[in-house]
Amino acid sequence: MHRADEGGGQILLCVAGRGWYQAWGERAQPLAPGDVVNIPAGVKHWHGAAQDSWFSHLAVEVPGKNACSEWLEPVSDRQYPPQ
Repeated sequence: MHRADEGGGQILLCVAGRGWYQAWGERAQPLAPGDVVNIPAGVKHWHGAAQDSWFSHLAVEVPGKNACSEWLEPVSDRQYPPQ
């Protein structure tokens, strides 16, 4: 799992399973089917499956000036939320 920074922003649509979303400097938020997360441009973040689950989602990239995804450092086991 790596953190990312989306140049135009991103919208996550949670479809199935259980997951997490965390913006840099904030607490991780649990994700469940039907949840929608709007990630503004330039927000360093990560999202992925809960440790004991699988997770299916749609990630929509929002157009923006000079928009691109930048993959950043890995999320460590210590930073990953518990069950």
